Amino acid sequence: MASSRDRQRKLARAKLDRQMARRAASVRRRRQIQAGVGAALALALIVVGSVWALGGFDREPSPAAAPEICAWTPQEASSNANLKDVGVPGTTGLPTAGTRPMTITTNQGNPVTVDLDLTNAPCAGASFAHLASRSFYDNTNCHEITAEGALRCGDPSGTGLGGPTYTFTSENVPTAPAPSPSASPSPTTSPLYPAGTVALIGSAPGANGSQFLIFYKDFSPATPSYPIVGKVSSGLDVIQKIGTMERVDNGSGEQVKPKTDVVIQSLTVGEVSPDAPPAAPPAAPPTATSTAAAGQS
Repeated sequence: MASSRDRQRKLARAKLDRQMARRAASVRRRRQIQAGVGAALALALIVVGSVWALGGFDREPSPAAAPEICAWTPQEASSNANLKDVGVPGTTGLPTAGTRPMTITTNQGNPVTVDLDLTNAPCAGASFAHLASRSFYDNTNCHEITAEGALRCGDPSGTGLGGPTYTFTSENVPTAPAPSPSASPSPTTSPLYPAGTVALIGSAPGANGSQFLIFYKDFSPATPSYPIVGKVSSGLDVIQKIGTMERVDNGSGEQVKPKTDVVIQSLTVGEVSPDAPPAAPPAAPPTATSTAAAGQS
């Protein structure tokens, strides 16, 4: 029989073998974990490197806000019963070059076509387009034939105080030439507002709304104040015929109101023509004096 000492040696040996086996298993687990972490880290580095190489970490610049082209000053309808609220035009994304056709159909003959100058008066063009889209001008009267030789339209109230519930500043006001050394102006000087010019007229200078002038004869004031918005391309003869109408008192003692109503039946604004320059105003028809002179020559 084995002695008790032999049995103790065998038990100690078995215990040592079990401890060695556990240590070996623990070492293998650590190496497996380290290997897994290393592989994961290597894969992560490969993915990050690929994304970086493809520009994945390049930050896209924030898009710049579109610049505001026009500013519209609100007007309180409660303070002026002649104002009509039809909203406000946009301030961004407005066309700023080329022309835009505006067609004015009246009860006085053929339609009058105007080329709105978007290059020099983009905000006026935007305002006309906005108001036309709201039928603002439809079935309104041109309430005045001015002493300057223009038909005044665009006020639904017919008072000269009406308009939309916003105003905007003047664009494209012509500059008067330097005074001539002689007493009389040079005969070669072009008129500041040739016949066929379309210009805005505000209830106060620089506070433009919906009212406009169509000049049927040349006009050159010493201090121009009307911002030019376009030129008549066809139908000037209709405006010139209106200019010869009999005028009556407009209620304020001025003989400026057409005796026969001049009604804008519709006013529309067409699409932008980016490459078309503003049309030159059509030549005025010859006067009786010039015709007679031509016959004598």
